[in-house]
Amino acid sequence: MRQTHDVKIFFRAVIPSVLSFALSGVYSIADGFFVGNSLGDLGLSAVSIAYPIVAVIQALGTGIGMGGAIYYSIYTAEKKDAQAREFTAGAFWILIFAGVLLTSSLSLLNGFLLKCLGAGGELLAMAKEYIAVIALGAALQVFGTGFVPFIRNYGDPFYAMVSMTAGFATNIVLDYLFVWVWRQGVSGAAWATVLGQGVTMLLALAYLLRNRRFTLNLPLSKLRTVTASILKTGMAPFALTMSPNISLIIINRFSVSYGGDLAIATYACIAYVICVIHMIVQGVGDGSQPLLSWYYGEKNAGRLKQTEKLAYGFGMFLSIIGCILMYWTREHLGASFGASLAVNLEIAKVVPIFLVAEPFIVILRITTASFYATEKSYLSYILTFSEPLFMFVLLFPLPPLFGGQIMIWWGTVLSRILSALLAIVLKIREDKRRLDCRTAD
Repeated sequence: MRQTHDVKIFFRAVIPSVLSFALSGVYSIADGFFVGNSLGDLGLSAVSIAYPIVAVIQALGTGIGMGGAIYYSIYTAEKKDAQAREFTAGAFWILIFAGVLLTSSLSLLNGFLLKCLGAGGELLAMAKEYIAVIALGAALQVFGTGFVPFIRNYGDPFYAMVSMTAGFATNIVLDYLFVWVWRQGVSGAAWATVLGQGVTMLLALAYLLRNRRFTLNLPLSKLRTVTASILKTGMAPFALTMSPNISLIIINRFSVSYGGDLAIATYACIAYVICVIHMIVQGVGDGSQPLLSWYYGEKNAGRLKQTEKLAYGFGMFLSIIGCILMYWTREHLGASFGASLAVNLEIAKVVPIFLVAEPFIVILRITTASFYATEKSYLSYILTFSEPLFMFVLLFPLPPLFGGQIMIWWGTVLSRILSALLAIVLKIREDKRRLDCRTAD
């Protein structure tokens, strides 16, 4: 009977999170869709090559919010309400600081950063136009993504979903108006993104104020300890959110030398769509995080293990459905983004290669979420950075030795498989250690 109850609790927490993250995945597609259909391959490549900067902003907000929210759940489960409030206040102060820092630094350094990402010539000019607007609204994006994890950990995943859905809907409507109707190009797409995140932020802030959850009351004596703990734990969800974009940077940099603009546009379309599958899986992990952190705080190992099993199973189920849909529609993906015929044909050939890695990504992401939800930050760091590290190492020898651009695609897949195998090894060791501790007690 309790197991059935746990399943209901799991899906009540996870379903809204999955829907929210699915919309976030579509959110990231929106700019590429509207710009690609308006400006073609060049516009699509400009948004794609600049997107890692946007992802840093959103991932930073997510990481800080998750870092504070995890400690909120753990301390609340331990009946330490004062400490829980301190971590809430600490996270909000860090979000404010991060918003100010990002706005100023990106405004000054956007050209330099885009050159580091491989942009040049007309592509650089168009990407700068996009990022200049994104920089102005960086604080809105940080707050929007940072407040939502707290709402989920306060036990209201449905409202968190509503906040993110409202932002998504705003972005779509404004993308249509700014890019297609008023012909504002990439800057219009950027304004749509910023204002969409602003709507999410306002709704989340309204919830926090209405429920008297917003606080900046943090004793100065606790500032250093609280900040360090939040950043230590938040680094893992930040890096997990950023991981696909680190991969995007690496793939784009190597593709410039082997496949050129065609390869960059090809992966841009694939990344946009496959990102939705990844975000759905992350929705399972982050949706189960409040439960995992709560059971960890209660020292309830049985329910913790049950929740992990449900997360793996549900994540795998959703990933398989996503892969089937992506495979069936692979011949039309490029056309939906306004890509050229050559890019569309290349996408149809390459998609099956990337789908090979998707079940392994489920293992990697759910395991990483389980680690950072239960204060195993160092293990989540290892897994989060393993994929780009494996990729970077593999993409140096494979393309020149075994076939150029095609080996960039396969090298990406192999890096994800290796990371998942590492996750399995670390999870088995951690479960054994947890069992040994229970036996000793």
